Formats: sequence, C-alpha cells, structure tokens
Amino acid sequence: MESNRERSPRQRRRVVIVGGGMAGTRLAQQLAVSAGEDSLDVTIIGEEPHPAYNRVLLAEVLAGRYAPEVIALPGAGDGVRRLSGVRVVRVDRPTAEVLCDDGRRVPYDALVLATGSNPVLPPLRGLFEPGGRDDLHALPDGVHAFRTMDDCLALGAAVRPGTRAVVIGGGLLGVSAARALAQRGAQVVLAHQGEHLMERQLDPGASRLLRRHMAALGVEIHTECRARGLRTDGQAVPTVHAVELADGYALEADLVVLACGVRPRVGLARAAGLEVARGIVVDDELRTSDPRVFAIGDCAEHDGVVYGLAGAAQEQADVLARLLSPTPPLPEPRGPRPLDPHEGSALEPAQGSAPDLAPGDRVVGDRPAEGAPTSGSWGRDGWAQPGHRAAPGDETAPRYHGTRTLTRLTLTAAPGSAGASASGTDGPLDLAAFGTPTPAPGDDVIHLTDATRNTYRKVVVRGDRLLGGILLGDLGTVGALARAWEGDEPLPVTPLLHLLTNDGGS
Repeated sequence: MESNRERSPRQRRRVVIVGGGMAGTRLAQQLAVSAGEDSLDVTIIGEEPHPAYNRVLLAEVLAGRYAPEVIALPGAGDGVRRLSGVRVVRVDRPTAEVLCDDGRRVPYDALVLATGSNPVLPPLRGLFEPGGRDDLHALPDGVHAFRTMDDCLALGAAVRPGTRAVVIGGGLLGVSAARALAQRGAQVVLAHQGEHLMERQLDPGASRLLRRHMAALGVEIHTECRARGLRTDGQAVPTVHAVELADGYALEADLVVLACGVRPRVGLARAAGLEVARGIVVDDELRTSDPRVFAIGDCAEHDGVVYGLAGAAQEQADVLARLLSPTPPLPEPRGPRPLDPHEGSALEPAQGSAPDLAPGDRVVGDRPAEGAPTSGSWGRDGWAQPGHRAAPGDETAPRYHGTRTLTRLTLTAAPGSAGASASGTDGPLDLAAFGTPTPAPGDDVIHLTDATRNTYRKVVVRGDRLLGGILLGDLGTVGALARAWEGDEPLPVTPLLHLLTNDGGS
C-alpha cells in the first residue's frame, strides 16, 4: 500500500470523515466542490445503514407527522464516497489509516472525527442482567433509547393506542418524546428527577406553562421523582412491565423511553492517544492534538465547551471545510439553522452563522516538497504546514470562535386531545430559549405573562446587551431578539418593554 511519503503532493489529498450524521454530512457537502475538481478525495464512513438524516426531526417521525424519507439530508454529491453500515474500530496514526469492522483499511491525509454522542443509560436496577453486556443491545424488551433512526422506528413499531409508556427524563428530548408518543395515542407518564421540566432552558414560571400544555395533551408528569429500577418478567429475555420509583411506587409500563441526555462519543480518539476531556479537545481550527486529525460536532470540545447542538456542528463543519478545501465554498449568509439534534426534538430552525471569508482572501501556506510529511491543512494556495497559524489580527482566516444558538421547539396538540379544548391549549405551543435567562445583581429583567393566552416572555439585559431570554406562546418578537442575541449587538435605544412587543423594539 502506498505510504504518505511516497505520494506526490500534486495528487488528490485524502480526507476521511468518520461519522455519517449531520456534522459529517455537512462537511462532506461543503468539500464536494473541491472533490469534484480533482483536488480532494473525500470518504465519509457512517455506522448507520440509513441515508443521512436530520436527527432534530426524529420526534416528528415518531409522532407520525413525517415519513423517515422526509427528514433525509441532501447527498454530498458524486465526488464523495460514502461507506454506510461500516464502523471504524481503530485509528492507526503512525500509518495514517482507519481500520473498519469489515477489515477495510482507509488511508487519510486529513482525518475528521464526527463521531457524535451516545445516549446516557441511567443506573437503573434491572436495566442490565448481572454479568451481561452493558450496552444498548442488551436492554430488556420494551426499553428504548431515543437517539437514532433505528430507535425511532422501533418505538414507532411498538406503540399502539392505549400503550402504557413511561419516559424517564424531562429535558428537551424527554418532552419531545412524550409529546410524540401521546400523539400516537399512548398513555404517557413522564418521570423527571429535576424540579421542573427543561430546567436547562426554562425557569420555573415558563416550565409551569409547559407542564400545563403537556398535561392537556394527556401526559402525566412527575417531577422531583427519581426512577430507581425496572421491573421485568424474569424470563431469559426479560420484558419490562413497570418502572419503580425511589419511593417504591411503580409505574406500569409496556414501553420505557430513556431520555437522560447524551455523552460525547470519544472512544476512538481516546484509544488513538488524542487529548480528550469531556469531548475531543480541538483548537480554533478544529484541530486535535494530532495536526492531521480534526473533530467536529457533538464529540468535539472547543474552549472547554461541548455544544451538542446542530447549529454548532454546522458552523464547525463550515469552518473546517474552508480550512481543508483548496477552493473553499463561500460562506452562507446568516439565517435559520436547525437545533438540538441530541436533545431530540425541536423542530424549528434557530439562528447561527459561520465566520465570513470574502472571495480572494488567502490562507497562506507552502506546498510540501515531495517526500515531506503531509500533515497540515489546506489553504487557498495549497497544503498548509501543521504549525501554521494566522497572523495576529488576520480576521479573514477561517476560525471557529464558538456558537451562540437559540433553541426552538413547537409542541402541537394531538387531534381530539383530552382536556385540550377545556384548557384552551388546543393550538401548538411555540417555545424559544437562548443565553442565560437567570439575572445577576444589577441586570434588568423584562417579564410579561398572560396565562389566558398561554404566553410567557422574559428577557434579561445587562447594560446594552441581551443576556438571555425565554419566550413561550406567540413568538412574534423572536426574530429581532434572535438577531440581537446571535450578533451580540447593542440593543436599540427604546424603552426595554419594547423588546417584548411584536417588532422586538426595532
């Protein structure tokens, strides 16, 4: 097999992307232009057998609103080779190859880890048999994670009108799963250990409104409630029949959905000796501790932050595409981006943007002489050496500086939901949350609530900057607020109350 040192620098550079989800597919799409110009040889290796899909919309598939093919992502193009249903089991850094479970060895000049995240499996008694395997394939019958298309399809096949379903976890993913199952006619109980639903995004007041809406959909909610174990039938292949709470009370269940969060998938990186903290540690070029290896999406940790958001993954993919491409794609204008694929549900776009790179801007770097190491990144004029960094003050160089993202969710009522009309919540409930909605001393808080119309608006302002906000119900103000938040722009000189009017004070 040809080694890197034997290759001519004029030959196509091999970019291998491990992970066929939203981040890896976005990067492959952006690199497809260069691949088509015979400059790059791009391979994307995905463990799931399905075509790439928008994970943010899985709850809509579970609810029956969309067919699976509706949420498929556009293909990367003819210039990109995609290996589906193939799992990478090892990264061999000395030979610059990845080893796959089918025996294949795929060489690379630049390797991108977009391995995503795994669902958190809570320490429930009875979740795994003593001495058995501790993985998703060893769960009792009737117990499901909610992370992949296979999870979604399995849940959809199991649920029937009247099915008793218990959702463990009341974050965004759990709320979305509970709503979707209720729309399918299941009798849903949501058990959440925290004090209120979606505590990462909502304050207690907003959460009360959300809880009221969920109850109108027929979802029974228990907060400050810890699940202790599962009760199964004791067969060789156990089947769940109840969830036992810490106080001994048992919730009868035909289905149990684990919605307890996710963790970055870092096993490949750790085994390869790359620096790993909570996620795979990357710099502003999305580069790991190995200059030939990059990481993006849920598995990446930048400046101490693991985002776990689709908007951040997309921005990272766009920045990396400009670094790896001889002719980087033009930056997209600011606009809607999908959100929160790993918390499962949100099904409305959010705001985000990538750093701008104007036509003609250059990232300087020399092509290596024949026989020189090929590690590094592409610039507009060639392969940049790994030690290359932009000059201080060079704002044209593509760099990732973090993501400011707004989370949106729409909860629609199932037709004929019990109690919906009586409570006045038969319409959808729109939700948006961003930034830090908890004020510090000296911050200004603008807060409007109308329980009869199911609206809740709260923003926190520090000086002339928007610090955070929560909006439920009518989201007429969200556009202007999102622009001010995403751009970290000074607020208009108007009374602060105008921030919550339908023009957002603009």
